[in-house]
Amino acid sequence: MSPSRSDSVLELHHGSLPLLISLPHDGTAVPEDIAAHMHDAALRVPDTDWHVATLYDFARQLGASILVPRYSRYVIDLNRPPDGAALYPGRAETGLCPLFGFSGEPLYREAQAPDAAEVERRRQRYWQPYHEALQAELARLKHVHGHALLWEGHSIRSEVPLLFEGRLPDLNLGTVDGASCEPARLARVTELLDQQADYSWVANGRFKGGYITRHYGQPGAGVNAIQLELAQLTYMDERSQRYDAVRAGRLQQLLCKLLQAAL
Repeated sequence: MSPSRSDSVLELHHGSLPLLISLPHDGTAVPEDIAAHMHDAALRVPDTDWHVATLYDFARQLGASILVPRYSRYVIDLNRPPDGAALYPGRAETGLCPLFGFSGEPLYREAQAPDAAEVERRRQRYWQPYHEALQAELARLKHVHGHALLWEGHSIRSEVPLLFEGRLPDLNLGTVDGASCEPARLARVTELLDQQADYSWVANGRFKGGYITRHYGQPGAGVNAIQLELAQLTYMDERSQRYDAVRAGRLQQLLCKLLQAAL
């Protein structure tokens, strides 16, 4: 099916399966009025979940719905609570409108960080439409199928000392310690991972699921949610940020099986 919505904020592709793949950190655009206040290095948006829309494009043929934003997480983080509350209290993390990047560097020029009014403006302009589209698509899938699976697709550099120690496992599943997904559904996914030897993995380790997984994952109401945080070296060159079609092709074979198992 063709995209049901494509505008300046997001693109939503309607699928035929009870599966919505949300990719909230794929966007790279920064509006000029915001860019004017940021450091030049920040405008390269290095903390993007690079190429995840390309990586998951195969799922269109499976029948998945796919939701992709246009704007960078530096504009506003779509996977953070609207009130800016911490996801991992006591740990370093970036906020709703991040002020620093994953390497600890400030994103904004001196005295030019967004104030409360600007954060609220961005929430209404960029955050709210994404969540309205996400909620509406889940409602559509539930209406058609009686249930829905929300798959949160993320990626991050394999080593980010500010956020975690050492090297991250290749695949990091998050279900909020089991709250966002039925145990049997997650068990089918982890069984597949146990059977392969190409990738390291963990469930509910450093990444347990962000706001989207926590808020929308309600198994009792017919919506299961799983977050998968990929170490970027599994499908791209982390130094150059170039997509590696060979690495990605291998990973896509496993991702396809994982999605089918989760369904």
